[in-house]
Amino acid sequence: MVEGVYIRQSLWSDRESAWREVMPGVRRRIATYSLTGMMVYYRIAPNSVFPMHTHPHAQYGIFLEGGGTFRVGESVWSVKKGDAYFIPPNVPHELRTSSEECLIIDFFTPMREDMLSEVTPPDKT
Repeated sequence: MVEGVYIRQSLWSDRESAWREVMPGVRRRIATYSLTGMMVYYRIAPNSVFPMHTHPHAQYGIFLEGGGTFRVGESVWSVKKGDAYFIPPNVPHELRTSSEECLIIDFFTPMREDMLSEVTPPDKT
C-alpha cells in the first residue's frame, strides 16, 4: 500500500483549501482516490493553455462547463460542455480553452502517485 492511500469507503467534501494552483490559470482539486484510480476536478481560466504532456495513466474526462480545442495524439477536437473523452496511457495531449472558464472532471487509472502531495484526508470514512 502507498502511504496515505485509502482502501475503504471515504467521503471528501469540497472546500477552498483543497484547491491548488498547478500553473497560471489552472487549479485542481483531488476529489477522491484509492489505489485503483484518482478523480480530479480542474478549473481552467478562459483562453489558457494546459501544455502538451504525457503520463503513464489512462485518463477519462468530461467537460462540465466551458470548452476549447483539445489536441490528443494526432487528433484535434473541438470540445464543449457535456463532451467526454478517453486518453490512453502515454498519448500526448494539450488543451486550449475558449473564452469561458472550464470545469472538467478527470479520472486517472491507476492512481496518480505524482499528485499525492495535493490530497486532503477524507471528511468521513
